[in-house]
Amino acid sequence: MTDTTEGGARRPRTAKKPRNGVLTFLRDLVIIFIAALLVSFLVKTFLIRSFYIPSESMQNTLQVNDRVIVNELVPGAVKLQRGDVVVFKDPGGWLTGETLPNVQPTTSIGKAADWLLTQVGLGTGDSDDHLIKRVIGLPGDEVKCCNDLGQMSVNGVPLTEPYLKLPAGDTRASQTDFSVTVPKGTIWVMGDNRDNSRDSRYNGDTPSKGFVPLSDVTGRAFVISWPTNRWTWLDDHPEVFAGVEERDE
Repeated sequence: MTDTTEGGARRPRTAKKPRNGVLTFLRDLVIIFIAALLVSFLVKTFLIRSFYIPSESMQNTLQVNDRVIVNELVPGAVKLQRGDVVVFKDPGGWLTGETLPNVQPTTSIGKAADWLLTQVGLGTGDSDDHLIKRVIGLPGDEVKCCNDLGQMSVNGVPLTEPYLKLPAGDTRASQTDFSVTVPKGTIWVMGDNRDNSRDSRYNGDTPSKGFVPLSDVTGRAFVISWPTNRWTWLDDHPEVFAGVEERDE
């Protein structure tokens, strides 16, 4: 193919170089990966995260090595409710002396993969400094145990707690009697495996005095995601707290 120049002379037309399809594909792939990573990071930061369960304190609701997905909109955009299962950072001293099973990856490849997944909210690499318990008392609540029937009460209302794991023949909701009023900006939490849970009852000598600051709450666990045969929504048992009146903080 030729072009006409001044004077009628013809010269060859320079052929256009074909685009390199492989490089274009790789470039688009990198862009897609970076965009997906950014979106996943934002999801982890503001919406959901994954955590593993390292202890028996929430049996039988949760078993050791369960993975849960946490809604990080709670308690920011969505209000906490009594009965919610929450993940929170150690307020200081709660994990001291705790011996927990190590379920983190041990190989370099496994650690690298878990680190990457953790950055996007699907890994569990930052679970070691977090705990998981059930919310029993909200700010302003008076939480007591136990009455003559062994029940715990919130604001004077005795609770029937179907989620408790107690030793055979034991009906007491707590082997330790207590009476507390939950301070403003904090919550009172307890494990479902009531006799095997280092929860608010046993952390009175820590900086938080056994209460969990709302600022330390990562979010509400709402589903068991792994193993697949354990997949289920987590119940906050609103019927347990249905008769409890709100208290001013």
